[in-house]
Amino acid sequence: MRVGVAGVGAMGLEMAGHVLDKGMEVIAFDPDSAAMDAAVARGLTPAPDLAALVDGTSVILVMVANDDQSHAVVTALLAAGPAAGTTIVVSATNHPKTMMDLGALCSAAGVGFVDAPVCYGMQGARKGELISLCGGTEEDIARVTPVLMAYSRSVEHIGPVGCGQIAKTCNNMMHWAACVANYETLALAKACGIDAQAMRETLLKCPARNTTLERWDTSRFTWQEKDMDLTLELSQSAGLSLPLFGLIDQLIKRLGPDDVRELLHEPQASYLGLPITAHELRDVVGD
Repeated sequence: MRVGVAGVGAMGLEMAGHVLDKGMEVIAFDPDSAAMDAAVARGLTPAPDLAALVDGTSVILVMVANDDQSHAVVTALLAAGPAAGTTIVVSATNHPKTMMDLGALCSAAGVGFVDAPVCYGMQGARKGELISLCGGTEEDIARVTPVLMAYSRSVEHIGPVGCGQIAKTCNNMMHWAACVANYETLALAKACGIDAQAMRETLLKCPARNTTLERWDTSRFTWQEKDMDLTLELSQSAGLSLPLFGLIDQLIKRLGPDDVRELLHEPQASYLGLPITAHELRDVVGD
């Protein structure tokens, strides 16, 4: 099978590399010359432009940064005239409406379309252990599953086009809520004189364990504003009140990787602009 990949930045390159390792031919394009150099070094076949990705490929993966880029790439691919039966997979995290619009364009051109955002981030991409959350028809998803499984631990069919992005939003909601809960929990431990990192390591052995806490040292806090804005937009459009996540939206925007590092590893930390002061436990609980 010949697979095209549009976007071989950090995530895309790892994903494409796993596809190559599964014995498929991979042709890749990225407008960034350094990314293309890395792709060639990894063994991928370089494409001179996006149009070349449709030449003989049956599946084309799109792994870009945002909705505008996904729209630009998919429309450029369609303009190049992919063969009927080709399936385009957007693995980026985008708005479900963008996916529905692109799915309609692909359908009109006789091209399959799947939205398949991934979970487990860079670590999962390196290990080939992402989870692909898919929206599309059963036929299209079955066609692309061998490619997705090259870099995924599982491929989940959530529903029609756009539902993959809804599933990713649900995952992101739990992740950001866990970030806030983890931070407040360890802030209490620190305020009571307990080493926050030691408490974290203990909680990872307890029922309170969560994947976000396990991977907290590598969380980059790069997309919380975008993720929570989409969550609240969707809930409002659905006529659904989510008061907890209205609060999460405000709190998570006040946290970042430096806050986590200070809480876990530094003597001084703060929360919502106020210092977290370590006390002797007796001073907290009283005589």
